[in-house]
Amino acid sequence: MKFSSPVYNIISVPIEKIEPNTYNPNSVAPPELKLLYDSIKEDGYTMPIVCYYDSEKDLYIIVDGFHRYRIMLDYQDIYEREGGKLPVSVIDKPIDCRMASTIRHNRARGSHDVDLMSNIISELHELGRSDAWISKHLGMDKDEILRLKQITGLTALFKEVEFGRAWKAIETGKVDICESERQLLAQKILDGTL
Repeated sequence: MKFSSPVYNIISVPIEKIEPNTYNPNSVAPPELKLLYDSIKEDGYTMPIVCYYDSEKDLYIIVDGFHRYRIMLDYQDIYEREGGKLPVSVIDKPIDCRMASTIRHNRARGSHDVDLMSNIISELHELGRSDAWISKHLGMDKDEILRLKQITGLTALFKEVEFGRAWKAIETGKVDICESERQLLAQKILDGTL
C-alpha cells in the first residue's frame, strides 16, 4: 500500500469531540498566545490540529495543535466564525509514538534568527510601517523592536530624526552617542513618539 500523508485527509471536527492529551510539555507565553489569536482572526486556521481518534471514547485526542484548539475555546468570535469546528489531521499511532510525535512537532518549529528578524524590522520600517504597526502585527513589544533596530544599525533606521551634537556618524554606518541622547531616543521609541 502506498503511503499517504494525513494532511491530505483533513476533516472538520466539532470542538466538543476534541480533547487535549495529558503529556504535552509545551507552553506558550501570553504575548505569543495573543499573536496566535490575531493570526487565526486575520488568516483563519491555516494548519490543522493533529489528533489521534479514540474509537472507544469517540473523541479526537490532540497530538499537536493544543494552542490552536485553545484559541477556539477562549475566543467566542473564533468559535462562532468557524461554526465550532476545527480542521483535524488524524494519525493512527500507539501512545508512545504519539508522545514522540508531539515532541517532534514542538521542537521542529525552531526559533527565529535574530539577524533575519532585524532585517525584517528594517524592511518594514523602510516600507513606512510604524513601531506600533510592527508591534501589533508581529506581536513584539517596543523593547524588542528597539533591540532589533539597534542590530541593523541606528543610522539607517533613524536617518530622518534630528539629533543633538552628541550624535556622530562614523564610517561604518553605526553611530557614537552619549548616554543621555541614547536614553532620550529609547524613551521616545517606548512612548511611541518617534
